[in-house]
Amino acid sequence: MKDELDLFMQEMADVKPISQEKSVAKVKDKPSLAQLARREAAEQELLDDPNNLSTEYVEPVDPYDVLAYKKDGVQEGVFKKLRLGQYQIETNLNLHHHSVKEARREIFNFVQDCYKRNIRTINLVHGIGKDSKPYPAILKSHINKWLQELDCVLAFHSAIKAHGGYGATYVLLKKSEEKKRENRERHARRLA
Repeated sequence: MKDELDLFMQEMADVKPISQEKSVAKVKDKPSLAQLARREAAEQELLDDPNNLSTEYVEPVDPYDVLAYKKDGVQEGVFKKLRLGQYQIETNLNLHHHSVKEARREIFNFVQDCYKRNIRTINLVHGIGKDSKPYPAILKSHINKWLQELDCVLAFHSAIKAHGGYGATYVLLKKSEEKKRENRERHARRLA
């Protein structure tokens, strides 16, 4: 054993320790042209995006909370009928397994498309999110906020058990301008 140590020390005799500076100077690279182009494209996409749904802080809701909202002017009878699931659901949007970012895009596009197509009652299926991360019901919490931000949404309420219960939300949309015009013309003909 002693012979091995002596042999090792002979071999290492001419080795000198590397001197180290106390501080290391960081070199700050300028962004590449590709990085600058990607950044500019991302900024332009934000400017061009008509989706005004909030990406800011959202007040969390419990997975078993009932979502309920109506704008001023919505009659109690209309809201009650929505709450009880008595309006015919014209279409559904299933948001299971969507990220918050994907859901934000899907909801905005879906609701706008429904409004343009004169669809009045929709069912958003989002799940209760009991095990979602970083906190429970993250998607449900965002949906609660986003639906209140959309101009064409008159009211919404958690669905009855047969349509998804706490994991789904009925949404009542305004009549499109075309439908309003048709109603005015129809009522004007009746009065004349």
